[in-house]
Amino acid sequence: MGDLNIAVVCSSNQNRSMEAHAFLSKKGFRVKSFGTGSQVKLPGPAPDKPNVYDFGTTYDQMHKDLTQKDLALYTQNGILHMLDRNKRIKPRPERFQSAKERFDIVVTCEERVYDQVVEDLETRDSGADAPVHVINIDIQDNHEEATIGAFLICDLCQMLQDSDDLENEMDEILQAFEEKCNRPILHTVSFY
Repeated sequence: MGDLNIAVVCSSNQNRSMEAHAFLSKKGFRVKSFGTGSQVKLPGPAPDKPNVYDFGTTYDQMHKDLTQKDLALYTQNGILHMLDRNKRIKPRPERFQSAKERFDIVVTCEERVYDQVVEDLETRDSGADAPVHVINIDIQDNHEEATIGAFLICDLCQMLQDSDDLENEMDEILQAFEEKCNRPILHTVSFY
């Protein structure tokens, strides 16, 4: 099918979408990553005390902020390592709702994010009719699951890219993928 334009989306554009972004980039895919939240949230010293940033904040600024707040905690929980990885990929998290590019495939990492992406695409008044396939694979928001999720998303993208007729083969590909990865898949077609 040629080179697909792929977006990977999670809530804060930090862990799951960035892990998949890094992995897909290494495999030669044309990929961007996004978040759908109103702000970027990173774990804090307690579950009810997250670190909250605006989407314009760079990964480097977050890294410096957390290093000052508690170097030991954020080193131990892997947040600083994750931010190091992120800033090697791009300068800052991006919101899907602000993205102007068009994608062939949008892969989301949780149902709430899937709903936000679909809702956003439905409210864009473009009058165009280019299809975009929005596909959800539930991936827990931790480092281990993000790594597993990146492999799954890459497998799926490879299956889609290898298709000769994506529009007619999509259902079969998703069914085969769902059986292979043993996770429920959501899929809808929106238009740009």
